[in-house]
Amino acid sequence: MTTGSARPAPATRPALKIRVANPRGFCAGVDRAIQIVERALDKFGAPVYVRHEIVHNRYVVESLEARGAVFVDELDEVPPDAPVVFSAHGVPKTVPAEAQRRNMLYVDATCPLVSKVHREAERHYRMGHEIVLIGHAGHPEVIGTMGQLPEGAISLVETVEDAESFQPQTGNRLAYITQTTLSVDDTAEIVAVLRRRFPDMEGPRKEDICYATTNRQEAVKAIAADCDLVLVIGAPNSSNSLRLVEVARKSGAEARLVQRARDIDWSWFENVHTLGITAGASAPETLVEEVLAACAERFAVDMEQVTTVTESVSFKLPAILSR
Repeated sequence: MTTGSARPAPATRPALKIRVANPRGFCAGVDRAIQIVERALDKFGAPVYVRHEIVHNRYVVESLEARGAVFVDELDEVPPDAPVVFSAHGVPKTVPAEAQRRNMLYVDATCPLVSKVHREAERHYRMGHEIVLIGHAGHPEVIGTMGQLPEGAISLVETVEDAESFQPQTGNRLAYITQTTLSVDDTAEIVAVLRRRFPDMEGPRKEDICYATTNRQEAVKAIAADCDLVLVIGAPNSSNSLRLVEVARKSGAEARLVQRARDIDWSWFENVHTLGITAGASAPETLVEEVLAACAERFAVDMEQVTTVTESVSFKLPAILSR
């Protein structure tokens, strides 16, 4: 017979299957942009000013602020003798023109795949095409792309309904370009409407929606159908993260956007047996690990990584930072 006070049996944690999408998180353009700010701080010393959020993620922004980066809305907030970095989303041509007029030292961190869209817009304009941009109004990338050409040269189409009602301004041939972070499926529907209405409309020589956006959406599709809930780690102003939420929902799962583990409402997990996790292209892997650790504290986790493609893309840094 046992004497003394008996200890209660430890509570059994409920089981949770977690399917982690791969690829997820940082893309090559985001990684390059963050490196640009870090290298600029190393080369020039703090403070280094950054026009707009370098990428759409508060964790990243706050980490860079801790090193001496100062984020501003416009160039007139930058002292004349301080270096300034332009964000990964791209900027209208008026911004570098103003920096040059003021003899400012600036580094352009525009993603090369966004710059590709800018060059396409310029090529179509030189050829006399009327240009349609498929994208989201007010997004920095859209503002930057439309700002590559004179006002009125590019018309914005956001939805299938917009594509149905769009009326060309001129008798010129039409061409379309797209924001790089759109839903692949939604964009295909918009393009199908435009091509039905304007069969001779030209498109990109190579898909404008970037490889990372496409890959992350395909990875979410691969996990979502078997999940009760999908958590997308990303910022509410991150276009590609919001698209991942939409893709997960269309694939049959409930989906929520969280910036990090502390944003999780654990009441969401009632009747959740299989959880999917992914991260937008501007969310660092440390935030994924944080969410996984928070789940492991509450559940008996069985984790599986689902890989749909392996990425190996990288982009060079601007020459001014490699010298």
